[in-house]
Amino acid sequence: MYKVCVMKKVQNPKRGRGASGNPINRFEGNYLDYDLDEESGEKPSVKMQLIADHSKEIISYNSSPDVPFNAGINVYRGCEHGCIYCYARPFHEYLGFSVGLDFETKIMVKYEAPKLLEKTFRSKKWEPQIVAMSGVTDCYQPIERKLQLTRECLKVFSEYRNPVGIITKNHLITRDIDILKELSAYNAVSTTISITSLDNKITNVMEPRTSRPYKRLKAIEELANAGIPVSVNVAPIIPGLTDHECAEILKSAADAGAQRASYIIVRLPFKVKELFEDWLEQYFPDRKEKILKKLIEMRGGTLYKSDFKTRMKAEGLVAKQIGDLFKVQCNRHGLNKSLFSLSTEQFKKTHSEQLTLFDL
Repeated sequence: MYKVCVMKKVQNPKRGRGASGNPINRFEGNYLDYDLDEESGEKPSVKMQLIADHSKEIISYNSSPDVPFNAGINVYRGCEHGCIYCYARPFHEYLGFSVGLDFETKIMVKYEAPKLLEKTFRSKKWEPQIVAMSGVTDCYQPIERKLQLTRECLKVFSEYRNPVGIITKNHLITRDIDILKELSAYNAVSTTISITSLDNKITNVMEPRTSRPYKRLKAIEELANAGIPVSVNVAPIIPGLTDHECAEILKSAADAGAQRASYIIVRLPFKVKELFEDWLEQYFPDRKEKILKKLIEMRGGTLYKSDFKTRMKAEGLVAKQIGDLFKVQCNRHGLNKSLFSLSTEQFKKTHSEQLTLFDL
């Protein structure tokens, strides 16, 4: 049974999920939720649904000055990883869903992604350029193990030698080292592993279905040993909760073979603020006020500001301290000594002699 809800209260934590409920969709003013079980008084466990996404185009473009790529591909919309802080959660509201459990359990799947990508690369209109995978949601979330849509897309990237940059929290990326090595031979791939914390207790509740920290470090090691350019993204840094781990994460990543590093301060747009506050109340009530106070100080008196100049790195004394520490530790561990300069020079359109027949 479903019921329409018009308000939200802090729910009991759900095992294996980041969110505990479904905040109201900001566009529709309500959301669908489950009735409580009469005997237990709890909501039933929420099962994942795969919903076909019939998009006709696979490449999306952005003009944000603080995003280091113009073209991106997202095979999945919504993400099983369930990271409570995920800035991508509000995108689900455009689909009529909630930023909460809906984002983690109603996964839109672009089953035709590999075919659409090949069609794009064959088009006369395509100008070879770096394409980012996981610019919004993780291309190696758990369902990828079964569907292998990311792997099939990487085969297309490799066939056409179009450069691709990948960012993920999942060790599953190592499954595709064979294809990544092919791309690397043409200077057409870079990889980034995000690490938020090295504390399993924190990641278990903050990023419930991601690879554990040691597995992410192992992924860095395996990629580096295969000669594939790999970076670490210390993200998001949450002041009062994970900021003290920055130095150790950078050291561990460098020891594993990472060549570059970046960081992002936690971003809480729209209803994500509400989710995050509830999550703190559930798991870290003793630190909640301290964390929120620091975030407000770093965001000019509010929990989130969308200003391009500061949304990634925040502002104020605490933000500066984090930035300075990051630079010192990168220098100490030999990170960011050189750039990953991917090339489009090797791009090729396969079967080019037949393409003129179809005016592609």
